[in-house]
Amino acid sequence: MDIWLIALVSALALVSVFLSRKVTHENSFFKGRTAEGLAPGLLTLIFSQVTTWIFARSLLNAAILGFYYGIWGTLAYAAYYLSFLTGGKIVDHLRFEQGYESVQAFLIDRFGQWGSRCYNFVIGVRLVSEVFANLLVIGILFGAAGTQSYTLAVVGLAVVTLIYSMLGGLQASLRTDFFQMMVFIAVLAVLLALVAGGGHFNADLIAFKPFEISDPGPILLIVALLQVWSYPMHDPVMMDRGFLADRETTRRSFIHAAWISSICIIAFGSLGVIAGANAISGEDMNQALTRLLGELPMFLFSASLIISAMSTLDSTLTSSAKMMVVDMKLLPVNLRNGRMVMALFMLMGLVMVFIGNKDLFSAVAVSGTASMYLVPVIFFSLWANRRDIPVWSYLGSFILAMAGALLYFTESSGYTAMLGEAHKYTKLLWICVVVMIGGCTLFLVGGASQKQLQPA
Repeated sequence: MDIWLIALVSALALVSVFLSRKVTHENSFFKGRTAEGLAPGLLTLIFSQVTTWIFARSLLNAAILGFYYGIWGTLAYAAYYLSFLTGGKIVDHLRFEQGYESVQAFLIDRFGQWGSRCYNFVIGVRLVSEVFANLLVIGILFGAAGTQSYTLAVVGLAVVTLIYSMLGGLQASLRTDFFQMMVFIAVLAVLLALVAGGGHFNADLIAFKPFEISDPGPILLIVALLQVWSYPMHDPVMMDRGFLADRETTRRSFIHAAWISSICIIAFGSLGVIAGANAISGEDMNQALTRLLGELPMFLFSASLIISAMSTLDSTLTSSAKMMVVDMKLLPVNLRNGRMVMALFMLMGLVMVFIGNKDLFSAVAVSGTASMYLVPVIFFSLWANRRDIPVWSYLGSFILAMAGALLYFTESSGYTAMLGEAHKYTKLLWICVVVMIGGCTLFLVGGASQKQLQPA
C-alpha cells in the first residue's frame, strides 16, 4: 500500500504545484485576490473553509474517539464544527458591524498592545501545533516514529507543501483547497460506499457505547459545546477567510461550511466506531479496520488523511505569514518576508514532530482551553460592544486560561495528579467551566469598577 500512497502524494503534489501560480503582488499573496483584484467566490470559499478545518488530525481524532467512546466520541469532535456558526457571527460583528480589518485591530482598540500580544501568542502556538500535528499524522501512515519511511514521509510532504505555498500564498491555498476538497469528497464517498456495501453500518453501532452522561464521550461533547464560543476566534485560518469576500458571501460560506464539515467528520468518525464495535482483544483501530474492510478501503482511509493534511498545511503557512507580516507588522509587507515566515513555521513544526508530545487530541484540548480566555471578550466586548472593560480584566482572563491549559496538559500527560483520579476529560470539563465562569466574572467586575470611577 505504501507504493500507492507514495504515488498519490506525488500526484497531489504535482497538481498542487501546477495550480500554484507564482504571484507577484502582496494582495494575492496575503489576501487571496486574483491578478484582476477579485475576491474568491462562494463555492471556493466554502470548500476552502471546509478542507482547511477537516485537518488530517481532525479526521484521525474523530475516528480514534469513535473507536474508544463510540458514536458519542465522534459526535463530540463533530460538535467543534459548530465553530463555523459562532465564527460567522464573530466575523460579522468584527468586520461588517464594527469595521475592523482584523482580530488584532479590534483587540488593540479595546485593550491596547496587551490585547494583541496575548492573542498573537495563543494563535502563534496554535499555528505551530497545526503544522506539527498534520505532519505527525502523515508520518504515522508511513511507519513507526523514528523509522526511515516515517522521517522521509514527514520531511517530503513538508518540503512539497512549503514549495507551492511559497509560490502563491493565500491565492495558491484557495486554488489548491478547491482541488483537494473535490478529491477528498470523491475519496470519502467511495470509501463510505465500500463500507456500506460490506454491511458494516447498522443500528448496533449506537449501542456499542450507550449514552451515560458521566462517560468520556458525553463529557467531551459538553466540553466541545463550551469551547465552540471562543475556538473560532483563536483560529487564524478561519478568521482570515472571513475577511476575503463581501458580507453575504462570507455569511453563507460559514453556514454551509458548518453542515458540510460536520457530516464529513461524523462519516469518517463512524469508521472508528465500526472498528471499536468489532475489535478483538489487543487490536488497535488500524488493525481492526484492516481486518474488517480490507486493503482498498484502508488505502482510501489513508488517502483522505493525506489530502486533508496538505490542504491544512498550506493554509496554516499562509495564515502564519499574514499574522507576522500584515497583522503584527513585525516585518515589512513584501513577498520575501512572507515566504521567510512560512519557512520558519514549517521548520518549527518539523522540530516538534521529532521531539514533541504525540497525543493528537491533547493539542486540540490545550489549544481549545487556552482559547477560552476569549469567551468574555466575545460576549462583552464584541457582541455586547462594551468599551468599559479594563485591561486587567482581559489579562486576568488570559492568565486564568493559560493556567487551565497548562494544568490540563500536565494532568493528561501524567506529570501531575492535582485533580485526583478522575478521567482526563472530566478534568478538562472542570477546568473549562472554571475558566469560562472566572473570565466572565473578571469582565463583570472590571466593567462595574469602571462605572464606579465615572463622574456622576
